[in-house]
Order: sequence, then C-alpha cells, then structure tokens
Amino acid sequence: MNLGPITAALLTIALAQAPVSTAQLSMTLKTRATSQGELVVVTIAVTQAVDRIDVRVFDRDTRAFPVDGRTWRALVGIDLDATPDTYKITATTTRTGGVTFRATQDLVVTAREFPTRKLTVDESFVNPPAEVTDRIAREAKELEQIWTESSSERLWTGVFERPVPHDSNSAFGSRSVFNGQARSPHSGADFSSPAGTPIKSPNAGRIVLAKDLYFSGNTVIIDHGLGLFSTMAHLSSIDVKPGDVVRAGQVVGLVGATGRVTGAHLHWAVRLNGARIDPLSLLALLGTSQPPLVTHEELKK
Repeated sequence: MNLGPITAALLTIALAQAPVSTAQLSMTLKTRATSQGELVVVTIAVTQAVDRIDVRVFDRDTRAFPVDGRTWRALVGIDLDATPDTYKITATTTRTGGVTFRATQDLVVTAREFPTRKLTVDESFVNPPAEVTDRIAREAKELEQIWTESSSERLWTGVFERPVPHDSNSAFGSRSVFNGQARSPHSGADFSSPAGTPIKSPNAGRIVLAKDLYFSGNTVIIDHGLGLFSTMAHLSSIDVKPGDVVRAGQVVGLVGATGRVTGAHLHWAVRLNGARIDPLSLLALLGTSQPPLVTHEELKK
C-alpha cells in the first residue's frame, strides 16, 4: 500500500475491558507517515490511575511515561530497514490485584524511496588498512553496548530543537556509494554548517560517549532516556565528557570535518530502542512545529 506524501496519522482504539473492571485505555498514534525511518508518538489515555504502561511492537518493548494522571506517552521508532508489513502495536498495564488491560492495533509500515548518494573520500575509509581492523571492531562493539544501556527514566523535557541553525543537505536513509563501492545507508541527517559552528544538545540528557571514532571522527552521544539517543559526528572539538548531564541547548562541541567526510558539516543521528529514525521526524513530532493530524480513514486513502 502506497500512502503517498502523508504528513501525519491519527489512530484511536479502545481497550476491551476485563470482566471484573470498567477501566479503559485509548491509544492515539501520531506520525508524519508510517514508513521506514519514522517516529511514532503513542499517547495512551486511561480512565483509572495506573503505575506503569508498556508498549510493544517490532519485538521491542518500551516504557511509556506519564504526562498527567490520566495520560501516558511512549515513543516508537520504525527502523530504516524495517520490512514493509503489518505489525501489532500493543499497550499493556497491570493494576493492583493482577488485573491486566491490553490494547492492540495494526501498524502498517510502508516502503520509503531513498535516494543514492555517490561520494569520493580517502580510500582508507572505504577499505581500511589491516592495522585499524581491531579498532573498528572494538568501536562497533562499544556502540552496540551503548544502545542497550539507556536510562530507564525520561531525561528530556519540552520540545526538541535542531542542534545547528542550518539546513539539512543530505537525506536520511540515502544509499551510500563511497569511491564506487556500496556501503551502509546514511542513518542520520547532515547539516550544512561551516567549521567552528557551535553544536547544541537537541534536548536534555547524559553524555555517554565523547571521543574520536574511526569512521565518525570526533563523536558525542547523548542519552535522552527511555532508549532515545542523539549522535553528533565529525566534530572539530568536543566540549563535554562521559557522565556530564547536559541541558537543552548546551554546546557540546564544534562542527568539523573529522572521520569519513567530504567536508565540514554536522551529522546528527537518532536511535530509539535500536531503531534508526530520521532526526527530522523527531523535530516534526516533538519539535516546535507540529504537523497537522488526519484521521485513520484519510491515512489509508
């Protein structure tokens, strides 16, 4: 199913109540589109107070966070390489006494067309020499460990802001060809900022990595909590260290051209419970400008 240039989606369902209770959940999904690389904001309304709500989809679990006494929210990422298909998204809560309430809804993920970018870089970043093989493997393992160790608490507050004031000039998900050889797709957005531009944290969080990596150069990773991470790459200098707690808008470094690059720019990548999502989707849904909503019926046209 091709949804076309849809800008948002709204799905609402009611939980079939347990026989011993009149409690209900309703779940609203908000997104630019249900295609690969998109963020889905799940809002759950409850008629009775609960202590915890978990959301599961793509064989991954995420914990919802309370907005107020009757409203919870969870963030779900559709990975860059998610297979177009129909998936079940489920919200579950258990009240005192063991009564479980569950709501399930189909989430139809559609294919997204990604452009191809052809770049010429130093050959050592396409076919690395043998002496750096161990370093590359060690850094890859370190990153995979980081993605599993997000804070169990929400560390961000308010809206997300772009880390630099300049436009994005390289599309998320682009199929990358370096020196004529296909490599992994572009898992972030590049911003055309000149060298030395201050890079600001998109929101509050904790620094979990701040060092030079072989491919991404000087790199800063911010844990925003609940599985949400921002990665800032190719910096000329780093102004934070692991363990630092940063506020929204705090400078974490300067734009540079370190690692595998063709020139100075900022590479901003976002991960959400392992899913690689478009940073512009994060800004559209949780930034200062909010897209309009349409009904589920309009979404399926």
